[in-house]
Amino acid sequence: MTVDRKQSKRPSLADIRRRIDSASSPRVRKRLASALAADSRRGARRLAERLVREEIDRKRERARIVKLFARRRRLIRSGLRFVAGVDEVGVGPLAGPLVAAAVVLPAKIDFDALDGLDDSKKLKREVRERLATEIHRQALAVSIASVSVSDVDRLNVYHAAHEAMRRAVLGLEFEPEHIFVDARTIPGIDRPQTAIVGGDALEASIAAASIVAKVHRDACMLRLGKRHPGYGFDRHKGYGTEQHLAALSRLGPSPVHRRSFAPVYRAVSGEP
Repeated sequence: MTVDRKQSKRPSLADIRRRIDSASSPRVRKRLASALAADSRRGARRLAERLVREEIDRKRERARIVKLFARRRRLIRSGLRFVAGVDEVGVGPLAGPLVAAAVVLPAKIDFDALDGLDDSKKLKREVRERLATEIHRQALAVSIASVSVSDVDRLNVYHAAHEAMRRAVLGLEFEPEHIFVDARTIPGIDRPQTAIVGGDALEASIAAASIVAKVHRDACMLRLGKRHPGYGFDRHKGYGTEQHLAALSRLGPSPVHRRSFAPVYRAVSGEP
């Protein structure tokens, strides 16, 4: 049987898939797509089609990320250098601290490295953690602040959220020239602020702050879960899930439960 020499020199489809999976450069992936489109094998053409679809998705995601930076870009072009985004997490849980973060990103952004940037609540844990690491790497400044359970009970959760964000801004290495905040402005901060409803999904700096705060608080709740076993803090992060409410009824409140929240108050007082 004769073997086509040209065909015998072609890499296998398995080898090509490995090259595709290891190729992070859009230029390399584009060259692979061109070569595969000219390959007579059906599997090769399918791989070419996959690369084309992935490139379309990459460009769409890049455009979305760039749009998230539009408000900030206008301020930078007006002459500002230090624009902060601020957000808080942990308003709703029955247990654990309330956490806020303030993030100042540089004028020049590595957009590809921030692929997936969005409201932290929409992201899978591994994506949030990757982005948090990248935000810390690129940021000019990051500040994280917490309000304890006792202060949440003393201030009420609304004012505690303001206090956490105020502390986060004051904790920055330098004073921001403008602040983007999710849905509200921060009392006690004498700097220009823009409140954006749904800002963690609409403005890049706020989204970055929400991710940093969420990853920090989740890590805190994992530690509290080891300190106070039985409540499932590692799974629900203090939110009022069915599992958490059952544990609260069975074990009673822990020292890190918020007594001012109705389900915890009922567990303390014995009310139905």
